[in-house]
Amino acid sequence: MKNGFGRKVALAVLPAAATWLIKCWFATCRIRVHGKEHLAEAEKRGTPIIGTCWHYSVLGIFIFYKEYPLVLMVSSSKDGDFLTRIAERLGFSVVRGSSNRKGAKAAIELIRELRKGKNAGLVADGSQGPARIAQSGTLLLAAKTSGTVLPMLLSANKYYAFNTWDRLIFPKPFAQIDLFYGDPLIIPAGLKVSESEEYRLILEKKLNNLYKQAWQLHGRDCH
Repeated sequence: MKNGFGRKVALAVLPAAATWLIKCWFATCRIRVHGKEHLAEAEKRGTPIIGTCWHYSVLGIFIFYKEYPLVLMVSSSKDGDFLTRIAERLGFSVVRGSSNRKGAKAAIELIRELRKGKNAGLVADGSQGPARIAQSGTLLLAAKTSGTVLPMLLSANKYYAFNTWDRLIFPKPFAQIDLFYGDPLIIPAGLKVSESEEYRLILEKKLNNLYKQAWQLHGRDCH
């Protein structure tokens, strides 16, 4: 009982405090955008855009898209409850699920939202990794909705790296943040799981090339 009550209080208070802190924190940072032509190319297609990134950069990308009509898929785990509250406070729509739990239901909800004209944001390496190894979920979603897959990620000259499987980063105050868009990837309509490996490898290569470019800008090969 006490644990349940404590969790309810935490869910009510902590996401609100975290959202306020994140907004203030990122307001101190300088932001440069690279590859705007790739975003423009994706927008010209007139189909839903499915932005996808490596999991390590997801917190920063949330901030940049707080006013963009994105639908996010967030893990159905308990940790995902907090992330969902923060995402909703930043103006996103959220569906809950992952590749391991409630994934089919979440995918159906996401397809419905994209067919209404919204765009989506997914992490390419999933909610549990392995890090920087693309999974097929983004590709299959694009095949179902005629969506355009848009690789994207960020780097920073100063950041904190968490001790997690993805080494999730959070830029330090007054950091220089660089947001990168990659060349869009068009997925054939009706692509099946058994046919997705070719495109999975293409997406993985695009994101890893972008990753290398992003971090070499700050004199590193990786984060």
